[in-house]
Amino acid sequence: MISPVRPISLGDVEEARARISGTVLRTPLVRLELGSGAPEIWLKLENLQPTNAYKIRGATNAVAALSDEERARGVWTISAGNAGQGVAYAARAAGIPCSVVAIETAPQTKLDRMRALGATIVPVSYAEAWKAAEAHAFPGLDGTFIHPFDNHDFIAGHGTMGLEIIEDAPDVKTVIAAIGGGGLITGVGSAVKALRPDVRVFGAEPETAAPYAYSLREGGPRKFPDWQTSFVDGAGGQSVTERMWQRMQPIVDGTITVTLDQTREAMKLIAEKSRAIAEGAGALALAAALTGEAGDGPIVCIVSGGNIDLAKFAELVA
Repeated sequence: MISPVRPISLGDVEEARARISGTVLRTPLVRLELGSGAPEIWLKLENLQPTNAYKIRGATNAVAALSDEERARGVWTISAGNAGQGVAYAARAAGIPCSVVAIETAPQTKLDRMRALGATIVPVSYAEAWKAAEAHAFPGLDGTFIHPFDNHDFIAGHGTMGLEIIEDAPDVKTVIAAIGGGGLITGVGSAVKALRPDVRVFGAEPETAAPYAYSLREGGPRKFPDWQTSFVDGAGGQSVTERMWQRMQPIVDGTITVTLDQTREAMKLIAEKSRAIAEGAGALALAAALTGEAGDGPIVCIVSGGNIDLAKFAELVA
């Protein structure tokens, strides 16, 4: 049975921090030096996690929170790559089997890494994966399902990043996170708002896949009419689910839509200035901050992941 949506409390996030502390890194917050006249921007480098993406936070907490009986059945998830790696990593650490219903457009790098972590890969189309995510079920898989974004413990795990941001940047005015399914921004936003209700929390979406911006304009959860695949494969869903709309509404102050060119420029800037590799989704928050729509700062941009084939990265930023 799918449990009802409930808010992520500060207590949930603090419990998650205790559970994941031995596995997950406290990632650095580094200033992006852009010269005078530019907004004050800080990068939260989640691409430095052991799986090179933030999803390890939620996955580790979700696996740790399972009962012995649930764990004994093994776990499965749905992923374009980063959630699958996070759950596979946490499952391997717990000594339990893991299957990933993997979106067939996922980059080879991500598929290879999931397999290397011991996951069994079940390739499906984007439409099939989204259907399974909404149904919380997939034919033939009877292990314990860990939803890649609509799961209370998964989201609470991401909230631990919000605690670190407030501790490391107490004067922050705005936090920006990419929106894919909505789990990242819900977790981080819940923790940030609990500690500092005055801090604004913005989403960032690519122009080719901006269902949250579209849903805000339409006044409720909607499917994005002109959805297209792009190199921003770790964010930008086809639609906003009713449950994630309920989760995001109380804590997200707005969303900024960016072009693919702006995203590419942000990827290049992160590499040039901080010597870190960001995948497309990982650069969305910076691309959004550079539009000026989020103000002068201090702005914290979450670099959510760096799982991209290096040849592809070089081609995009050349």
